[in-house]
Amino acid sequence: MARPLLISDCDEVLLHMVAHFRDWLDEAHGIDFLIHEENWGEALIRRDTGQPVEPAEVWPYLDAFFDTEMPRQQPTPGAIDALARIGAVADIVILTNLPDHRQTPRLDQLAGHGIRHRVVCNQGGKGPALRRLLDEIRPSVAVFVDDLAVQHASVADTTPEVWRLHMIAEPLVATHRPPAPAAHVRIDDWAAGADWVLDRFAEGRPAPVLTGSAARA
Repeated sequence: MARPLLISDCDEVLLHMVAHFRDWLDEAHGIDFLIHEENWGEALIRRDTGQPVEPAEVWPYLDAFFDTEMPRQQPTPGAIDALARIGAVADIVILTNLPDHRQTPRLDQLAGHGIRHRVVCNQGGKGPALRRLLDEIRPSVAVFVDDLAVQHASVADTTPEVWRLHMIAEPLVATHRPPAPAAHVRIDDWAAGADWVLDRFAEGRPAPVLTGSAARA
């Protein structure tokens, strides 16, 4: 009999990232990271000049962070216990937006925290990747968890039958982001989030299709 499936993002859902990225930019590069700023092209400020880092330079800094600083990242509160509860009744896949060459480092990083589940790397919208996972695994019901509204919109467009939980487990970010219109619910802590996921699995029915302004981020 098919089991339910949880498809979860990693950064700001299972592991803190932006707080560690901010600290590293401060310590190693003299850059202030304005976490409240959603546009990262305006969020990195050189302390010596007060000028924003050029947008073309932002992603190289992020790549460099993942090259050397992944050991800094720590689990978000309750994530490990929640995955244990959910994993007792469902399959779990970590769908992370990183280049493919970072799959093994991400697997190793998560395993170091006791999180041992399949990791799939993705670039861009996660809807098509989720479609492929559903076609392969054929779960009885599926729940998608991500911190980014744009990813909920991508999944809603491609696999509307999947339940969508908008979670930002990093309080420094959560207070500045509204609920994703394409998600079915916004919950920012794993204790309540796990309860909601398990309730969807227990019901065993596809998600309702959101329409109008609620269907897109």
